Amino acid sequence: MIQNRAKLATAAGSLVLLAAGLTACSGDQAGPSGGDTQIVQGTGEITTVPVADREQAPELTGESLDGGQLSLSDYRGEVVVLNIWGSWCAPCRAEAPHLVAVAEETADQGVQFLGINTRDRDRTPALTFEEDYGIGFPSFYDPSGRLLLEFPSGSLNPQAIPTTIVVDREGRIAARALLALTDDELRSIIEPIVAEGAGDAAAAGNAETSGSAGTTENENAES
Repeated sequence: MIQNRAKLATAAGSLVLLAAGLTACSGDQAGPSGGDTQIVQGTGEITTVPVADREQAPELTGESLDGGQLSLSDYRGEVVVLNIWGSWCAPCRAEAPHLVAVAEETADQGVQFLGINTRDRDRTPALTFEEDYGIGFPSFYDPSGRLLLEFPSGSLNPQAIPTTIVVDREGRIAARALLALTDDELRSIIEPIVAEGAGDAAAAGNAETSGSAGTTENENAES
């Protein structure tokens, strides 16, 4: 019982620290949904990680904005663009059209966009935000910031709103952007990660074609 109470106290303390961290720097006024008056400003930093140095992304699982269930692991094998946002966040509003455009462009390239909506205490403003900007990809509903704590300390974890994290096909964190991205910036981050699997797919396709040709030749010879 004592251990369980200690764990609960630690988790509650972590959530308080997270909230404090997200309101530490002066920034845009949050609306009534966000509740706080300040947000952390992005540093403008974009970090990419070589394949050999990548860490596994956490196993994010939770409720989606529309009330369903959502798991990051459901998209293993695809490149996942994970955007942390809030309806109250002015940089998120500026970024949204660029996310939508690139999500549509890359949908047939094995790229899946997901969101983590945070600090919206009510779903309605977040759902209105999605409708206003034509956002078609799903988002976790994470008003307390619980999912953000799943990212290990010292990793490429979310440190501002918005933050965009790109997860490779093996479920590893490949890049992080601590700023509101333009479509060109977003493409420049995603394209090299998408290309990582292109060579393997082409090689597999060539091997399959060669194998089929060999089988056809053998059948013709037997005939």
